[in-house]
Amino acid sequence: MDALLALLTESPPAQWLRFSRWGYAVVNTLHVLGIALLVGAIVPLDLRLLGLWRRVTLEPLAQLLQSVALIGLLLAISAGALLFITRADEYAAQPLFAIKLTLIGLAILNALALNVAPGLARASTARLRVAAGFSLLLWPAALVAGRFLAFVSG
Repeated sequence: MDALLALLTESPPAQWLRFSRWGYAVVNTLHVLGIALLVGAIVPLDLRLLGLWRRVTLEPLAQLLQSVALIGLLLAISAGALLFITRADEYAAQPLFAIKLTLIGLAILNALALNVAPGLARASTARLRVAAGFSLLLWPAALVAGRFLAFVSG
């Protein structure tokens, strides 16, 4: 594992990101933009699932916000992977990084479990609220872990 992490850290893309005047800043900005789209879409959807804004029809709102969240997630993961390779060995050694990835994985599983079966349209109110509650805990916790990681590593 150490050899793979060293290979990632010494790879040409990682070197370019570390030594480029603008490369790291652009990728970091894309990562933040992805997170903003993700959390900015998930929080209002979760609040709607918890019972706020009941006059707003759930299905079209969910379709829109889940699409935005998915774009944000893909952007955050892509840019995050590039940021990871700049210091793969350091990040992998941080317990907080493992916590962040675990929280993201649990949040994704929570969303998949709700959307695959039974689906938003057929889920009970209780099921929607439980999923929304977990989502409101997991995504912000992952965000906090990621922010703290920037200050405790290296």
